[in-house]
Amino acid sequence: MSVNYAAGLSPYADKGICGLPEVFDTPEEVKAKVETLAQLIRDSQYMVVHSGAGISTSSGIPDFRGPKGVWTMEQKGETPHFDTTFEDAKPSLTHLALLQLQRAGYLKYLISQNVDGLHLRSGFPRDRLSELHGNMFVEECEKCGKQYVRDTVIGVMGLKPTGRYCEVTRSRGLRACRGKLISTILDWEDSLPDRDLNRADEASRRADLALTLGTSLQIKPSGDLPLLTKRTGGKVVIVNLQPTKHDKHAHLHIHGYVDEVMSQMMKLLGLEIPDWAGPTLCENSGGDTWLLPEVGGH
Repeated sequence: MSVNYAAGLSPYADKGICGLPEVFDTPEEVKAKVETLAQLIRDSQYMVVHSGAGISTSSGIPDFRGPKGVWTMEQKGETPHFDTTFEDAKPSLTHLALLQLQRAGYLKYLISQNVDGLHLRSGFPRDRLSELHGNMFVEECEKCGKQYVRDTVIGVMGLKPTGRYCEVTRSRGLRACRGKLISTILDWEDSLPDRDLNRADEASRRADLALTLGTSLQIKPSGDLPLLTKRTGGKVVIVNLQPTKHDKHAHLHIHGYVDEVMSQMMKLLGLEIPDWAGPTLCENSGGDTWLLPEVGGH
């Protein structure tokens, strides 16, 4: 399947403000702001990160509202350019930096609007991750709720049946659940998954630092979650090249490439960014990890 999953969504007129000009801080400004961010992270007791499409552009997956974004190009009557497929895309420096921040104890919870599966494939633990808009590699039983993580994209969207059935055994192993498996990818009219949204809401309220990376924060309710952190006394930091909906609420706003900001920040924190050895699945923050193709998740 093409990485252009957007082509499979239902027509929808209000896709937000697209194509806003990008703003760049000077290298000196970025350096000073990243130093401030690193200190905020050191001082934080519960940091939550909100990630958007901007963290995957360096992996070859275009964003939506940037100058070359999917929706921006659509409004111009042009075709967006894709450098990869979902299966071939590799986690970016930012994906791997977030993985290390979690392992080091700085990052307590990750809330993602992305469907590309790169957080999961990087090895980020599932019990510390909410994927609010679904995952192209995950299908779920509509009867018992068991999720299956695949090594190829599911192939359908909008919470539709995939043509497969649940293999969970019931009644002391005498019979299988056999519920229909459905895509976890949302279409425009679909409600966010309760489990992921509730966990994201709880983490956002608990956080004393909300770091948003590569998102314009335009889509509700996911884009409003960082405000919950501010309302409970925490700080909001926005890293994005374009203006966002909630800039006025930010304690700090860094106009720079996310990978460069994360690279500088990791050095200041004394953390190494891990290499990526291929798709893995980590079920929990205790570190139980398997190769992605060998496991169906919970």
